[in-house]
Amino acid sequence: MENNPQYNVIISDRARQMLAGHVRFLAEKSLPAARKMKNDLIDAIKSLYQMPERFPFLAADFIPPNKYHKMLVGKRYLILYQIKGQMVYVDYIVDCRQDYEWLIR
Repeated sequence: MENNPQYNVIISDRARQMLAGHVRFLAEKSLPAARKMKNDLIDAIKSLYQMPERFPFLAADFIPPNKYHKMLVGKRYLILYQIKGQMVYVDYIVDCRQDYEWLIR
């Protein structure tokens, strides 16, 4: 049986700040919901150490093709990441209700 390669997952400072902002916002409404959302996002990110290519590329006019993979978490949050060699770089955690054309700026 062949082992799946394991990747190192790096979360950018920007992605960490985005996660903290989403948690703070939700905590104003419901602390238990904020804790659950944070745990769900962290678990999803941790899962990228194996088979990160299982998620499709983000297709958007304003993003270069095949740059970011996208993972939807909880029907609301989009984790955007790149795979380079054996490294996975989590660059953004976006609330899908937002317009994310700002990524190109």
